[in-house]
Amino acid sequence: MSSLSLSEAPAATPLDVERIRQDFPILRETTNGKPIVYLDNAASTQKPRAVIDAISGHYERNNANVHRGIHELSNRATDAYDAARGQVAALLGITDTAELVWTRGTTEGLNLVAWAWGMANLRPGDEILLSVMEHHSNLVPWQLAAQRSGARLRFLEIDDQGRLDLSMLDHLLTERTKVVSLSHVSNALGTVNPIREIAAKAKAAGALMVVDGAQSAPHLPVDVPSLGADFYAFSGHKMCGPTGIGGLWGRREVLEAMPPFHGGGDMIEWVDLESSTYAPIPAKFEAGTPNVAGAVGLGAAADYLAGLGREAILAHERALVAYAVERLGEIEDLTILGPRSLEERSGVVSFTLADIHPHDLATILDSEGVAIRAGHHCTQPLMKCLGVGSTARASFYLYNTPAEVDTLVDALHKARGLFGY
Repeated sequence: MSSLSLSEAPAATPLDVERIRQDFPILRETTNGKPIVYLDNAASTQKPRAVIDAISGHYERNNANVHRGIHELSNRATDAYDAARGQVAALLGITDTAELVWTRGTTEGLNLVAWAWGMANLRPGDEILLSVMEHHSNLVPWQLAAQRSGARLRFLEIDDQGRLDLSMLDHLLTERTKVVSLSHVSNALGTVNPIREIAAKAKAAGALMVVDGAQSAPHLPVDVPSLGADFYAFSGHKMCGPTGIGGLWGRREVLEAMPPFHGGGDMIEWVDLESSTYAPIPAKFEAGTPNVAGAVGLGAAADYLAGLGREAILAHERALVAYAVERLGEIEDLTILGPRSLEERSGVVSFTLADIHPHDLATILDSEGVAIRAGHHCTQPLMKCLGVGSTARASFYLYNTPAEVDTLVDALHKARGLFGY
């Protein structure tokens, strides 16, 4: 793979990474006696002090259940919980906060759509269009929806750079296509998919457009409503927030027409013994006691990212990816997977090294303090298309540095030597 050009990176005020790193207490930790080099950000990102303090502060000062309490603690918790929805909505360009449903993360958001919308709308003979690069979270729910409804799954293929092959899109989009569900950014390859273009064609064909935004919400300056989709799901823990919280944005008219996903408290308007009416959105999809502290933490994360600037984060990541590709290219027998163009790639670099198993690579790198991910990355069909069982994956974020890329490369040279290459 050739070096990536930085001329395509957006202009932005450079991040002060050394200052930013001081915001993340875990980056001062060591592993195996060495400074930690955390390059597993596509799996989960680290948390700044602002997020940690927001969560602990909630439990220390405001902890109570929300919405139905009369007492002061409940009022304070409710205010913070509701404010967090606005903070996250602002980061993602969402002007109607009622269109933002709290979930446990991307997986639950996609399951919500596949179950609630799918149960109400899919029929035998309908078609669901996905791609071979989808994360299992955007594949298995639709498999289940197809099994329940009798709908058929169809798939976009990829080219030799791991980009969606759109040459068959017009052929695959027919009057039978009821939903198109695609990842905005591939978690395994870093490929940035042209969602606006695809969404426009899906809508013209009368299909619902669903976006897996797990890897785009943290890394791209996304204005969600302008994508032209009907749904967009994302996870808090991949964008400096806590685990167990995320969101699903949906167009108001689609959300209002959908049946609930879960039944219980807070999602009802009135309950009789044999029937119920439901609360307005987003409450209709938020049954039970919510993850109040998680929402507060995610709100703090949204403010933190907004303060740094989304364009600046993207520019920093692209510079790191360009440098990583250049340095990794120095290693004999190492193959980088994914798009060659910087504009078509997020902060992920997946690779193989000779015939060394990625799990062995990850183990050796861990002994050097370098944390990467190795495996099929919950994309087994994609691995099959690529002709590999698994890959090693280094993924970058706003606190990573060129020096950490150098440490990764040195550790890979060591691994290569240990295996006799």
